[in-house]
Amino acid sequence: MYEHRKEPLISRQAFIRRLVSWLIITLLFMMLSLLIGVAGYHYFESLPWLDAFLNAAMILGGMGEIDPLQTPEGKFFAACYALYGGIFMIVCGGLLLAPVFHRILHHFHQEGE
Repeated sequence: MYEHRKEPLISRQAFIRRLVSWLIITLLFMMLSLLIGVAGYHYFESLPWLDAFLNAAMILGGMGEIDPLQTPEGKFFAACYALYGGIFMIVCGGLLLAPVFHRILHHFHQEGE
């Protein structure tokens, strides 16, 4: 996936392609996570689609819910989704920053040799 430490740095153009590919993967991951949240709020809390989307987006963004929860199942779902949302943000940041950190470390390792 990434070049070995004994290999030269990839070109800037190839690096940008790598960043764009990880951005697309992260965006797909975000859309899937948002879809799960929207479906969960719609199913468990019987929220309209737009309100379910708003609640799911707010949880994934770390802001919190908008609509008060009414059912025990909805509250359980919201708690699990909020825990998932916290981990989700860390994973997305890692996916986007991994190529950058790899390139920086690879560059410094080449200078040391």
